[in-house]
Amino acid sequence: MNVMENLRMAFQSIMANRMRSGLTILGIVIGVMAVITMLAIGGGTQASVTRQIESIGTNLLIILPGRITTGAIRGGLGSAITLTYADAEALKSLPSLNGVAPVVQSAVQVVYLDSNTQTNLVGTTPDYVQVRNHKVASGSFFTDSHVKARSLVVVLGADVAKTLFGDQDPVGQVVKINRVSFRVIGVLEKKGGAGMFTQDDLVVIPITTAFTYFPRRADWRGQPSVTAIYAQAKDRNSLSQAMEEARNLLRDRHDLPPSAEDDFSIVTQEDMLSMANAITNIFTIFLGSIGAISLIVGGIGIMNIMLVSVTERTREIGIRMAVGAKRRDILLQFLTEATVLSLLGGAIGIVLGWLASWGIGRINIGGSNIQTLVTPWSVLLAVIFSAAVGLFFGIYPANKAASLNPIEALRYE
Repeated sequence: MNVMENLRMAFQSIMANRMRSGLTILGIVIGVMAVITMLAIGGGTQASVTRQIESIGTNLLIILPGRITTGAIRGGLGSAITLTYADAEALKSLPSLNGVAPVVQSAVQVVYLDSNTQTNLVGTTPDYVQVRNHKVASGSFFTDSHVKARSLVVVLGADVAKTLFGDQDPVGQVVKINRVSFRVIGVLEKKGGAGMFTQDDLVVIPITTAFTYFPRRADWRGQPSVTAIYAQAKDRNSLSQAMEEARNLLRDRHDLPPSAEDDFSIVTQEDMLSMANAITNIFTIFLGSIGAISLIVGGIGIMNIMLVSVTERTREIGIRMAVGAKRRDILLQFLTEATVLSLLGGAIGIVLGWLASWGIGRINIGGSNIQTLVTPWSVLLAVIFSAAVGLFFGIYPANKAASLNPIEALRYE
C-alpha cells in the first residue's frame, strides 16, 4: 500500500468520526499553542533584554566597587567604597579609552508644582552622554563648567519629563529634588525598555553637585566614592587592552600587592549579554517545557482514541489481512492516521499560538507592552514535536492492530 492510499484512508477514518477526531486533536492544538506562545514570550524577553544591554553604550567597560566571585560578592558590591572620583579622573589618561563617566546614584523624589515622582538620581560628568549612548531631545546636557561650579542644573529622563510636565517643554523650569531646587536645562531622548530595564526613568545632575547635596561615604583617603565608572574603549578590538590597562592602573592607585585580589570588578557588555542570555535561555526552556507537558497529554489522548479505533475496526483489519494485507501495511495505516491527527492539531495550534502571541504582545503593563517573538525555529520545533507525539503514541495502537490474528479478527463482533 502506498503513502497516498494510507493518507486517503486516514482522512476517511477521521471524517467518519468528526466529533471524536476533533476532540482528540484538541489536546494537540492546546499543546502546540502553549509551546508557540511560551517560546514567543521567552524569545521576546531575551530580545528585549539584549536590546537594552546593547543600548547602554558601545565598547563599554563597567567598573564596579567590590569583587565579584563565583556564587558570592566580596567587598559589598554596590555598597562598597573602593572606587572614587579621583580613580575616574586617572582613567581618563589611558590611551585605549575614548571617554570615562563616573556615576553616583540614589533614589530621590522630584517635584514640579503639584506633580511628583520617585526616580533614580544620577550624578555624573559630560562624558556620560557619549559613553552611555544617550541623546538630548531638547535643551542641552551640562558642561565641564557646570561640574566645576557645582551648578544646580538637571537633565530629565524622558519618563520623568512626561510624568511631571506632560506635553509641556520642561527646559527652563525649576524642579525640586529632595527639596533642593534645580533648573532643567535638557531632556534626554527616549531609549525605551520595560520594567527594571528602562533607561528613561532618571534625572542627571553634575557629579560635584551630587557630592554636595547628596553626600556619599568617603574612602580612607577622604575622597568621595562613586557607584560605578563607565568607560568606553576606542573600538571593540581594544576592549581587552582597555580592561587590562584599567585594571593595572586601579590596582596601582589602590596600593594592592601582587598577591592581593582586586577590590573592584570590570564587566564588559559581552559579559552582561552572556549572563543575560544564559538566564533568559533557562527561562525560555522552562516555559517551553510547560507547553510540552500539554502536548504530551494530547498525545495520550491520541493513543486512547486509536486504541478505541483498533477495537472498533477489528473485523475490518481481519478482512484486509485475509485479502493479502501484510502486517507492515496495517502498522503503517494506523501510524499514518495517528500522525495525521497530530499534524492537523499542530497546524491549528500554530495559527492559534501565533494569534495568542500577538494578543499578549498588545498587553500593556507599567507603560510597556509585553514583548513576544515568534521565530521560525519555534514553529518548526512545534511541527516536529507534534509529529513525533503522533508517531510515538500511535506505535502501540498500530502494533496492536498489526498483531491481530486474522481468523480471530474475522470472528470479532
